Amino acid sequence: MFADRAKIFIKSGKGGDGHVSFRRELYVPAGGPDGGDGGRGGDIIFVVDEGLNTLTDFRHVRKYVATSGEEGGKKRQHGKDGEDLIIKVPLGTIIKEAESGKVIADMSKIDKKVTILKGGRGGKGNMHYATPTMQVPKYAQPGQSSKELYVTLELKVIADVGLVGYPNVGKSTLLSRVTNAKPKIANYHFTTLSPNLGVVDLDGSNGFVIADIPGLIEGAADGVGLGHEFLRHIERTKVLIHVVDAASTEGRDPITDINKINEELKAYNENLLSRPQVIAANKIDAIYSEEDSIIKTLKDEFEPKGIRVFPISAVSGKGLKELLYFVNDLLKTMDREPVEFEQEYFPDEFNDNPDDPFTVLKIEDGVFSIEGPRIEKMLGYTNLESEKGFMFFQKFMKDNKILDMLVDLGITDGDTVKIYGHEFDYYK
Repeated sequence: MFADRAKIFIKSGKGGDGHVSFRRELYVPAGGPDGGDGGRGGDIIFVVDEGLNTLTDFRHVRKYVATSGEEGGKKRQHGKDGEDLIIKVPLGTIIKEAESGKVIADMSKIDKKVTILKGGRGGKGNMHYATPTMQVPKYAQPGQSSKELYVTLELKVIADVGLVGYPNVGKSTLLSRVTNAKPKIANYHFTTLSPNLGVVDLDGSNGFVIADIPGLIEGAADGVGLGHEFLRHIERTKVLIHVVDAASTEGRDPITDINKINEELKAYNENLLSRPQVIAANKIDAIYSEEDSIIKTLKDEFEPKGIRVFPISAVSGKGLKELLYFVNDLLKTMDREPVEFEQEYFPDEFNDNPDDPFTVLKIEDGVFSIEGPRIEKMLGYTNLESEKGFMFFQKFMKDNKILDMLVDLGITDGDTVKIYGHEFDYYK
């Protein structure tokens, strides 16, 4: 079975904790702090692999976790960084946040490489916290937490032209006739299960990529059958070719079929109807009446709406040249870059959990402490040595009413506030 959708769990590596240790050497009875920094956690990175064309692998492996950074060591040794986890996906894969369905990344370019989740930053060892008044710091910074996310992967075929139509109207035959694609062809009443791609080569032109989008049925936009799975492939195409059975060999009405398919396209994504459309009236070799009344009826119905009708025979090749060159001229007027979906969800906008507790305590006269998971997490991704980072820290303290709590506890100018190894002088 062709797999074009999967849901997986991804998690970056946690940053290694900073280390607490002190120099212990002969004749150096009171060496200074020498605890090293923790290593960086591994990132979750997605890359395009041209050798893949389905998401089948993700049906079997659904959990992807990068390695964490190692803790820092003695003698200022830096902990080993965690290894990044590279996840390979087919060209055209859309990565979405599972719950909201918002786009995180569109892997529509061959050399695309995207870091979805960054590993946690390593914590600083106690060697960073020695000051003239605190020469024996017995604390180090914890590593930043890992990040995790459920994402859905959706494969949307990248093609310039999409062939749409009901099952058994000749789309696969047409594709095999005009390209090097080799789809399975038979008189089946059920539909092709996977999109088939082929390249159309034209004299004096660069040609274009064409896809046989699996046959649509009424109700596809509501998820009937495999509707959603197939409709998503149409979203990238520039031009749509409606293939209809002009000979009505199975009693189908071509005009009704075209209108119904357009209704399904509109119900799924209204923007699809703004794409240029062309009608390929297939199987004209099976029309035995002297006058091709159905071709005239199709032209009278659709050409006033700007939709050209081309009588063709996918079996004999009649009319195909005119159809293909017309479509090629249409594409020349359009941007040939793949339709790319804009990012809507940004995993790096990491918000604290408002439910994480913290405590503000008075330890002794003139000394106060602030602790708790939320505070520790904030320090893990805030660089207090930079002006911007320190301003973020001050805003965090104010927004969470921590400054008000300190005032309620009786803090005054010049008092000391301790926060996980950091010491600050309080001034209003």
